[in-house]
Amino acid sequence: MKKRTVPYLALGGIYEDDDVRTATKVIESAAATGGNFFPLPEEPDFQNAFAMHEGADFAVAVNSAGTALDLCMMALEIKEGDEVITSPLTFVCSATTAMARGAKVVFADIDPHTLNLDPDSVESRITKRTKAVIPVHFSGLACNCDRFDDIAEKYGISIIYDAAHAVCTKFRGQSVGGRGTASCYSFQSNKNMTTLGEGGAVTTNDGAFAETVRQMKTFGYIYGKPTRVVRIGFNYRMTKVQLAVGLNQLRKIDDIIAKKRGNFVRMNRALEGIDEIIPAPKVDDDHGALMHVVRLDTDRVTFRRDDLTAHLRDDWGIGTVLHYPPVWSWEVMREAGYGPEGCPEGEKACAQVFSLPIFASTTEDDIAYIAHALKESVSNLNTT
Repeated sequence: MKKRTVPYLALGGIYEDDDVRTATKVIESAAATGGNFFPLPEEPDFQNAFAMHEGADFAVAVNSAGTALDLCMMALEIKEGDEVITSPLTFVCSATTAMARGAKVVFADIDPHTLNLDPDSVESRITKRTKAVIPVHFSGLACNCDRFDDIAEKYGISIIYDAAHAVCTKFRGQSVGGRGTASCYSFQSNKNMTTLGEGGAVTTNDGAFAETVRQMKTFGYIYGKPTRVVRIGFNYRMTKVQLAVGLNQLRKIDDIIAKKRGNFVRMNRALEGIDEIIPAPKVDDDHGALMHVVRLDTDRVTFRRDDLTAHLRDDWGIGTVLHYPPVWSWEVMREAGYGPEGCPEGEKACAQVFSLPIFASTTEDDIAYIAHALKESVSNLNTT
């Protein structure tokens, strides 16, 4: 097979002329005499549409998933002496937003089949100091929401879902945005829908929680005559241009993810017979299909995951990304005394996972080429 390049795209979604026109229209309006970028009539429109799309009663638009998590930690009044349980296989802010409030992060192990947080492992780590659990819908595959509901009710703790990967994700046919106390979404550049590179939202069915988050993300304001400042708050808002583009992206996100789901299924099928590669979990209509994460079965080979990804890059021109190094491996976490204790499945998975360059625009030829390159690379590395 002739060698070529299949890069890992920095932009996860699809931007088209309609997105450009939407952004340009807002900028032209602001540039006109008497125009400006504030107030934001697009904000309630986007929030209402996103809440409905994700199965929640309320949504609060913010400028990133990290600030969404931070706001949820503040709304729960997480503080020093509290404990927050999360996954070792996630982006670092799932943990550091709790640490920023003074809490201790407790890592529970993952389910090796789904790569999601294992509810049984979580339950074994709950203490009287546990205030919240942050499960991650990893790569768009829903956590076991029913089990986390049971844990929340049994122990009186809050479940804040890290839904950064989970636009369009469903659990047993129902959208996940209304589960738990709240869910925190991302519209960052590599997501399936993005609001000009950054953006996020908090969704919830709790009106009081939504209002607390809304106040804190806008300087603590309650709007009225006069406007009041009722709590310490920040400027965590999205911009007028982002909100307008977000509405446009939301109109086509279902079609984008349907294309990605189809490519995920085709990629998994193409990997059949490569026993050294553990494919991504089964993809169905409930899957958010963000990253096509596979694993090198290190029990079957003598080389490392990093050897394989380097071979794919250097010999075949295929870009891959590591999602993710273990949270405890980051310098800030090591300095705080964190390590892999008690998470053998998480530790093992973090040494095996890598994401293949599968997007809505990926062609069947790309998929065949990636599978061929994987098979050849594994064979070559096994004999060296």
